[in-house]
Amino acid sequence: MSQSVITMLKDGQHYMKTWPVKKELYAYFPECRVVAATRFAIKTMPPAAILSCALLLQNMGTDYFPQTITIGAFFLSIPLQGLLWLGHRSNQYLPPQLNSWYLDIHSKMRSEGCNVSSVKSKPKYKELAALLKTAFNDLDNVFTKHWFR
Repeated sequence: MSQSVITMLKDGQHYMKTWPVKKELYAYFPECRVVAATRFAIKTMPPAAILSCALLLQNMGTDYFPQTITIGAFFLSIPLQGLLWLGHRSNQYLPPQLNSWYLDIHSKMRSEGCNVSSVKSKPKYKELAALLKTAFNDLDNVFTKHWFR
């Protein structure tokens, strides 16, 4: 199942918005670190590319124009690499250990009355991200509603 680069970038953007970046998840999933690094790169790499290209052209002159373009392209590719990784990861199936964890969380959330989508037999990381986001957003509300009626 081969995907186009554009589709992977869009999936990566959606996955980056969906994944809950919480301190409790940092030890278990690399997504938290990749999402944080990609967000940082999206903000900082375009100005860094412009600055490095301008400084190279100013100091070295137009004789080094190909090298300048290469360095600028490198800086601009760093956020794209993070989005590609996230897009690829979002479409991978969960390993058996995470699959059982996903099913356990899903059943507990249903029992608490959270509005979750139907359970998937072979969930992917994007379904896990949506479930965790719902858990972090709604479970606090469920427990608050239960104790303060």
